[in-house]
Amino acid sequence: MSKRDYYEVLGVSRDVEQKDLKKAYRKLAMKYHPDRNPDDKDADAKFKEATEAYEVLGDEQKRAAYDQYGHAGVDGQAGGFGGGGGANFSDIFGDVFGDIFGGGGGRGGSRGGPQRGSDLRYTLELSLEEAVRGVEKKIRIPTLVSCETCDGSGAKPGTTPKTCTTCHGQGQIRMQQGFFSVQQTCPSCRGQGTIIEDPCNSCHGRGVKEETKTLSVKIPAGVDTGDRIRLAGEGEAGSMGGPAGDLYVQVSVREHNLFHRDGRNLYCDVPISIVDAALGGELEVPTLDGRVKLKIPAETQSGKLFRLRGKGVTPVRGGPAGDLLCRVQVETPVNLTSEQKELLMQFQASLTGEKHSPQKKSWFEGVKKFFEDM
Repeated sequence: MSKRDYYEVLGVSRDVEQKDLKKAYRKLAMKYHPDRNPDDKDADAKFKEATEAYEVLGDEQKRAAYDQYGHAGVDGQAGGFGGGGGANFSDIFGDVFGDIFGGGGGRGGSRGGPQRGSDLRYTLELSLEEAVRGVEKKIRIPTLVSCETCDGSGAKPGTTPKTCTTCHGQGQIRMQQGFFSVQQTCPSCRGQGTIIEDPCNSCHGRGVKEETKTLSVKIPAGVDTGDRIRLAGEGEAGSMGGPAGDLYVQVSVREHNLFHRDGRNLYCDVPISIVDAALGGELEVPTLDGRVKLKIPAETQSGKLFRLRGKGVTPVRGGPAGDLLCRVQVETPVNLTSEQKELLMQFQASLTGEKHSPQKKSWFEGVKKFFEDM
């Protein structure tokens, strides 16, 4: 009986990529697996046929020979279910289903043993001044540290963990399910490969203890919200004597009552009187380095930005310092006396024409056009 074309068996085109070929086989193998169809002989035959096709097409050399000579080019190389050469089925199973079941095909999982500790994250709040200038802070971290009594082994001093008799120290056991050879974590030692018969009284066999430790963290100048500082080996202790993880200090800068930071630049709102805005003047404005004089030219409009170069932030990763941009906000007088109101009315009456309000004419023209276009 002639064999079906392998590409037809898997339902793929002849130019199919390997990743799509694997997906096609995975779908068919799951559909026709004998354990799912115990009473269906046709399913068993289709499962073997799909596996034979994938064994050939999944190997570049075999696929090239098959593309050139057909079945004659690979006879004796396929059929890993017994008889003939080629890879056995456990190799194919591990290649296609290893990411689901934890490996197969003789690769196996890693045996239990020392495990690296988990990384920790600590959010550190800083003021804007501390972030810009740099600071050294002490922080308290709740964490797991290696048990000093048993030196992290989990076993009582004078004793040692015993090799697990179920998995023989491998941490995993292999189970046969039909054609599948499934590897899973050993239930006796939970993947450690050893069993502690006499646990340490201090850590109760865990090898680690909960403690709170105080660390000194140097914050470099110029950091901003979202920056991280890595402290190697200051995370949780590893299990079974494994290395400790790392601690990542996450910077969060509190809002400032005067300044707003945007990268290397600082922004500051500066209120000015209507008189200073109209006639000009000189104001003292704050910077992170102290006060400086800011000249306000006559006829300054509300919202105008004045740039003080070099009064911003020097970035933590280097480069020139940014600028301080002062945005002036013209204040309307409040709590006026009768005399002051009279003076303002006289002042208003003295303003004739449009030359005193440069934006008024264009604004009204825009409003007029808006209603005309409706």
